[in-house]
Amino acid sequence: MKAMVGVSAPTAALGAAVGAVLLAAAPAMALEVREQATIKAPIEQVWKQIGPFCAIGDWHPAVESCNLRKTGKSQERDLALKGGGAIQERLTGLSAAKHRLRYTLLSGPLPVKNYNSTIRLSAVDAHTTRITWSSKFEAKGASDAEARKAIAGIYTSGFDGLRKRLESGQ
Repeated sequence: MKAMVGVSAPTAALGAAVGAVLLAAAPAMALEVREQATIKAPIEQVWKQIGPFCAIGDWHPAVESCNLRKTGKSQERDLALKGGGAIQERLTGLSAAKHRLRYTLLSGPLPVKNYNSTIRLSAVDAHTTRITWSSKFEAKGASDAEARKAIAGIYTSGFDGLRKRLESGQ
């Protein structure tokens, strides 16, 4: 710490202590997860699985069913999970031209809060698509590492479900 000119040692120490308390009281930093995979299918074929907000119920292995509802101008989905539990999410952005879907978590059993996610597709070539699933959130009731692991696992199992559906021709 630099010496503070014209400030007594006790005042400088008090200033440092107040600064430390303020840093400790600051809101938790957002965690980030970003997973990528390639799918052996054209981008438009993959987008048909991603773009409709409730289509996740057709390909994600953890989702039993999806119920879509409109609330005002927003679309929300209720996901019933295999083995019990439910997740509610709101669509926050959709661009077919950019092959991008954005959503936020409203409620559910996940160890996160303030969760915002984006699924984005890009063509590798005419027959292969890169999918990037990313999010920012804060851990809730779990360590940062546990929260990251849970979210990364959701994404990678989703990629496996998409591959199974699209690469096997289902």
